[in-house]
Amino acid sequence: MPRLTSETGVLTYDKAKTKPGYTLFSTLGLFETTLVDMDGAVVHSWKLPGEPGNYAYMLPDGHLLAAIRTQVGILGLPAKGGHLIEYDWDGNIVWEHEDNTQHHDFRRLANGNTIYLAWRLLDEDMVKRHTGGLAGSEHADGVYGDVLREINPAGEVVWEWFVGTDMDMEQFPIHPGTWRQEYAHGNTVAECPNGDIMINQRMTGFMGHIDKQTKKFNWCLQDHEFGQQHDVQMLENGNILFFANGSTHASYHGPEVGSRVIELDPADNSIVWEYSTKAPRDFFSWYISGCQRLDNGNTLICEGVWGRIFEVTPECEIVWEYINPQIVDYEHPVYTGANPIFRAYRYAPDSPQIGGRLG
Repeated sequence: MPRLTSETGVLTYDKAKTKPGYTLFSTLGLFETTLVDMDGAVVHSWKLPGEPGNYAYMLPDGHLLAAIRTQVGILGLPAKGGHLIEYDWDGNIVWEHEDNTQHHDFRRLANGNTIYLAWRLLDEDMVKRHTGGLAGSEHADGVYGDVLREINPAGEVVWEWFVGTDMDMEQFPIHPGTWRQEYAHGNTVAECPNGDIMINQRMTGFMGHIDKQTKKFNWCLQDHEFGQQHDVQMLENGNILFFANGSTHASYHGPEVGSRVIELDPADNSIVWEYSTKAPRDFFSWYISGCQRLDNGNTLICEGVWGRIFEVTPECEIVWEYINPQIVDYEHPVYTGANPIFRAYRYAPDSPQIGGRLG
């Protein structure tokens, strides 16, 4: 198993091969989102009113969209958020929405609305359709299912998709080594170029592309060999990029099978590009984590458990590597002494997000 290194900050930087820019991340357990330059210097930050509900990212106008973990609502499930906040560059709140069932992911859509993952209790008939998992591991409230909820700027719900009514749960049982407290632990909701929606579910090993109008899948794939993947996204070329965690158990601790970042062609589900390491322990984050395809063809990878962000070329050469120096230094239920990051993003100096504000 990898260990936290005593070295932090930028460990590798090949200026000739990297995509220049600024890298954004939020340390889980701390109360800040940070933007660093290629040398690892902090160039901007936003103070948060609570722990991240996993992450934040920048909108094209330079605003920051973040989720904050609330202490009310559904408790006892991982990756709770509850309070979505949009900040301007100077940290002023320009929009917010509270839904204490929100978890994991959220995105601003091209139409100006916001979509996010939420929880809803399954009814008795739906629970009967929920198969697989560890017997007796249900939540005290019952079993929760994933909802996709789209709201307009006024906070009104304009579209919903629910696993209990819009997905054939029997066809996609959860992994036998995972808990039954929820179906199916969605961790990604992302808009496709055509406006449809990509989702990912950890417990089922499932990813799919939802037709926004019919609410049906026009492409999907279930493969537990990916190890309960994260951050599934459609690239401009139509391929699917994601972080394959390599986890085999609900507690995240299983055989050291190693993680991978995979680009998959949905036409035949073939792997057309992959980053992995020969020794599994050299690259292994069994939960959280993500990836971003940069416009120079490189890929930014967030190995979340270890607070490691690195950039690789198409030939899988590491050309930039950064270890998060922000350590959770108080008594936290999960993250004390660690530096975990859910996702990270790179923004070019001339990108709309940065917009000449730096440099």
